[in-house]
Amino acid sequence: MKFSFTPNKIFIKLLLGFWLCSSMIIAIVALLPLLQESYDRAPLQPRLEQQLSKAASWVQLEAANKSFHKLNQWNGRHPGAGRAVRFYLMDADGQLINGKRSSRLLRQFMLMAEEAGHPISRQFRHDLVFGPYEFTMEGKQYSLFGRMPAHHPRPLFLFLADNKLATLLLAIALSGSLCALLAWHLGKPLRQLKSSAEALTKGELDCRVDSSTTKRSDEVGQLALAFNAMADAIQTTLNSQQRLISDVSHELRTPLTRLQLSLALARKKGLQGTEIDRIGYEAEQLELLINELLELSRVKNPDAQQMKLLDLSETLCQVLDDAEFEAEQQFKLLHIDIPEQLELVHNPRLISRAIENLLRNAIRYASARINLVAKPAGDWLEICIEDDGPGIPSQELGAIFRPFYRPDSARERESGGWGLGLAITQAAIQAHGGVVKAENASLTGLRVQIRLPLKRPS
Repeated sequence: MKFSFTPNKIFIKLLLGFWLCSSMIIAIVALLPLLQESYDRAPLQPRLEQQLSKAASWVQLEAANKSFHKLNQWNGRHPGAGRAVRFYLMDADGQLINGKRSSRLLRQFMLMAEEAGHPISRQFRHDLVFGPYEFTMEGKQYSLFGRMPAHHPRPLFLFLADNKLATLLLAIALSGSLCALLAWHLGKPLRQLKSSAEALTKGELDCRVDSSTTKRSDEVGQLALAFNAMADAIQTTLNSQQRLISDVSHELRTPLTRLQLSLALARKKGLQGTEIDRIGYEAEQLELLINELLELSRVKNPDAQQMKLLDLSETLCQVLDDAEFEAEQQFKLLHIDIPEQLELVHNPRLISRAIENLLRNAIRYASARINLVAKPAGDWLEICIEDDGPGIPSQELGAIFRPFYRPDSARERESGGWGLGLAITQAAIQAHGGVVKAENASLTGLRVQIRLPLKRPS
């Protein structure tokens, strides 16, 4: 089997990102000992060197005046340096003279100074040690070291060098931050693609991926360009399909009018019979279908000038009266709850048609009760129409708003419609910047929820 590998820009970005991240962490960890060594070998500050010089001069003077009978009796204090500073006198062999035994901290510092080859100062956890200051007294070589309490904050790299766990945690946090930045860089355009795809799925055919993503030179940018091209093709196809339906519907009106005229003339001449009645019935059904198709076309292309600020109850007054009458004739109860003075900008004819379609469906399939509730929710108006009928299979809920779609269920087999009523409803709601969805109620029946913006849609 032949294996071929062609690196792409996403691969290169991932490789370089993780490689740079790991290299940076390794470099920082490797530099800690070098930084510590450089800090440990810092030259002796002039003020500290001056203190050592004064202490050495004082020791020489006291020894010359025989104030010290023995150097090992010196307590390491120098009157001019303050009580906090303590000095340590070493001979040429590195033995502590003014004390029984040198401390571990002092021995560690002496090794550092010996490696450095010059006087240095070192900040330990609680003490500052500095030296050596070398001088000659009575023909012998001596070295003087100083030590004082110092609680100054130590540099961060010294803290990290002494605390391996803190170094590990910092490396994990730093690498996590860099990887998170890389993930965000790669994930942001993908989230935009996902959002655009979801909008396209909801029927927003003019939604496209923004230019910040399409201008990328990697595979994500190429995918965004391909997505926009696909969306353009889908929008063009659907618009052409809609224009075709509208044009065909208009063209069918002419032969339908002639058919109805011929039928009327035949009846006027006394031609009667089952065949004539059947032709008349089918002509009426064909006219109703053409009217529905034309209505769907008009709803998808509404006239913005017909949008008005009106009270919802005023718009739906006639629709609700007709629905109550129809429900009473079928011995069903229609409950309506619409607050007064609930105003919004809308096209009265489109909203009336949308609500009428939903109410007639609910009344047709309800067992005994239908509820219509409208209420404001922030900047939105929510309308819920619910019945206690048989409902619709959950796998078909997302498709019932498609034109000519009729679920294979008891709720639709007996309707006798063409599957355009809910399509008209959805188109009318979307024309107002709203959304409509259907779901089965918790117990039984179908619940249709509408959300309309209370503000004028842009």
